[in-house]
Amino acid sequence: MDIRRRALCLGAASAAIVGPARSTIAAGREDGAVQAAPSPLPAGAASRFARINGMDAHYVIAGSGPLVILLHGWPQTWFAWSETIRRLSAAYTVVAPDLRGTGLSERTPEGYDKRTIAEDTRALMAHLGVAQAHIVAHDMGGKAAYVLAHVEPTCVAKLILVDCLIPGTENTDALRGGAWHYGFHMAPDVPEMLTEGRERAYIRAQVRAWSHRKDAISEEAITEYARFYAQPGGMTAGFNFYRALPQDAALAASFGDRTLPMPVLTIGGQHSAGSRLFDALHGKAPRLTGAIAADSGHFVAEEVPEVFNDLVQRFLAG
Repeated sequence: MDIRRRALCLGAASAAIVGPARSTIAAGREDGAVQAAPSPLPAGAASRFARINGMDAHYVIAGSGPLVILLHGWPQTWFAWSETIRRLSAAYTVVAPDLRGTGLSERTPEGYDKRTIAEDTRALMAHLGVAQAHIVAHDMGGKAAYVLAHVEPTCVAKLILVDCLIPGTENTDALRGGAWHYGFHMAPDVPEMLTEGRERAYIRAQVRAWSHRKDAISEEAITEYARFYAQPGGMTAGFNFYRALPQDAALAASFGDRTLPMPVLTIGGQHSAGSRLFDALHGKAPRLTGAIAADSGHFVAEEVPEVFNDLVQRFLAG
């Protein structure tokens, strides 16, 4: 069976592909003081700040070896990758930034289109002194990683896209079977008005709705995410990722028939994106593998962490 041409439904099993690890760096660079109460860190990890691409960015770094960058989605922060950081940092330098506007990163008034987020990622790599990294990215982070792999393909050694869709392929029309939250989040001002003072309740409702394993993301983790989004400008920054989707779709359409040269792994939750991303990339990524994580919804890395981390480790090591 050629696993590069089929989506696999995985429970306790995982898949592996080919491709050498490349760049190496050492962790532990001091970039600046934490300006707000930090999140609980995995053992051996450090919280850092850097001035990149015109903003103050926060990231967590752990381990040593080839660089792996983890890009989270909405409504989360770097903290979503805590277990993945623990697993990967034994063999890799793992860097998990707070995306622009989230967590401890600066809440800029603009720059939430995925090309800018991709540029933030590339600038972070330059700050760390490396030209190439493995990218693991979920949800909105996945859209930015997809853009980065097209506009700067030489800086992506291997690409892992987790339960996300290519910009422009989302069904944003609730009247035609689409998810209602797209239109709500993209509306000007209204979502801020209706979620003000209810940030945690709203984030909790979204997390629970998109999860298959309803208790996989703890109440403590939801509180951790919500405390940042509840700060001034936090929800606006999150909604701006959605408001940029038309711009993202136009950029993705401009890629045309361009293919992704690096090894690509798609991981979809069985009860969420499933094989849709894999199917969309068929013919556009010659070194493509797809996996479906059984018994998982949207938050694969947290709902089935053992399966997810096995997949990632085997793909990166292959």
